[in-house]
Amino acid sequence: MKNFFRKVAFGIGPNEEVPSDPLNWALSQINEIPDLSWQGKIFSEKELRKHYRNYVYNDRKVLRKKYKDDKTLYKTYKDLLRHETGQKFWESLEISIRHNEGINSQNPVLAKLWMFWGNFFAISEKDMLAYYSTGPYQREIIRPNLNQTFEKMVYDATTSWAMIHHLDNSESAGPKSVTASQEWRRRKKRPATINENHARELLELHTVSPKAGYTQEDVIQLAYIMTGWQQRWSKQKLETGNVWFNSEYHQPGKKNVLGKEYKSGKKSLAVVIKDLVNHPNCRDFVADRLCKFLITDEPTKQMKQPIIDAFKKSDGFLPEIHKAVIKVAFENNNKFKKFQTPENWFIQVAKIGDLQWPPSPKVMDSYELGTKPSRKQRSPERLLRNLGHHPYRAKQPNGWPDHSDEWISPELLIRRLVYAKLSHSFSKIENNNNEYYENIVQKNFDNPGKIMKYLNQKNRTIEKQTLLFNHPEFLKS
Repeated sequence: MKNFFRKVAFGIGPNEEVPSDPLNWALSQINEIPDLSWQGKIFSEKELRKHYRNYVYNDRKVLRKKYKDDKTLYKTYKDLLRHETGQKFWESLEISIRHNEGINSQNPVLAKLWMFWGNFFAISEKDMLAYYSTGPYQREIIRPNLNQTFEKMVYDATTSWAMIHHLDNSESAGPKSVTASQEWRRRKKRPATINENHARELLELHTVSPKAGYTQEDVIQLAYIMTGWQQRWSKQKLETGNVWFNSEYHQPGKKNVLGKEYKSGKKSLAVVIKDLVNHPNCRDFVADRLCKFLITDEPTKQMKQPIIDAFKKSDGFLPEIHKAVIKVAFENNNKFKKFQTPENWFIQVAKIGDLQWPPSPKVMDSYELGTKPSRKQRSPERLLRNLGHHPYRAKQPNGWPDHSDEWISPELLIRRLVYAKLSHSFSKIENNNNEYYENIVQKNFDNPGKIMKYLNQKNRTIEKQTLLFNHPEFLKS
């Protein structure tokens, strides 16, 4: 059962004891949400959004006008503005906090589930959100909801600043709303129209999935319900103001989604979300995604059913859903092995290999706003970009893929070979220590003799690390 520790978490480090009861070890980690284990500075989403505002405002309102005829000067001052607002630093700090939870906290199972839900409610690579907002969004919206209901998580993610901005809901205005008839719209020739992005993703990716059989009219009606949810705009803050419900943009009248009628107003969003998360297709969709993340690319009905039952019985209480999927993973541990995504793979390398990773709080706290981050301070985001799996830079709103086929191209596998070899450069091992390898192999593999025989083909530590971290048994769990 030793690969179970890598299946639901990131393995056992060389200085850790192997738990005698793997299942209870995993189940005990998900009831409460402890404080983050990171000992360095942590900045709030609102603090970082102010930096985003300063960048957007000064670029849009000052630099573009002042240097419109001199592209060289514009680029020079824009680069200075990037450093003044910490643009090249924040995402590496957020990744450090994230990886530290997987490697050094007492709740690595919870950390892995946090990563799953962050990708489930993905913010794609758009409008510099990765630089300033996606990390804090996952830390302040997704993680605190891991011991709440799925309904609450959906509502909080739906109405978060990052998601509203990401899916352009501020641009959505009901064609019969108050703002639709205002004079300025006629003067500027900007008629009130709905933006369907957010409504479509709420149905397709966050709740019932296309299997529910919703129609284009359902999307439109849900978009009408969601009109009015927007960022508070001002000349000084631009689009970076807090989220609020602007009744002047809301489409009046009753709406009908999936055969149910909803009243007009702010409260209708919470009501429709409650109905969507209690739809049978939503329970099946969530169970399917969880199984694909932890267990196999092709979950069976039998595999999903305990998770669906836990969802229904607990009214979507996430700890009960998590316990159910962990039990299913435990029961199917020897039957299915899941190919690990690049980020999951590297966190396992760092934990099992006892690497000096992530950069320490001391290193990250030494960053000074207005300066260029050091190479070490920027290493987290650069490493994940190079691996081809930056958690805050998904290419599409459906997040990074769960299916193994997406991650086994020759190019992506070669990148793992490169980083397995490079891991020696920030390893805590100073020489070829066979006892070290026997220790970590014994703790993390059910067939340690076979693995050690494979590793002992080579004498140099750098080659052993490359072999171990790219062994088929390590790539899957």
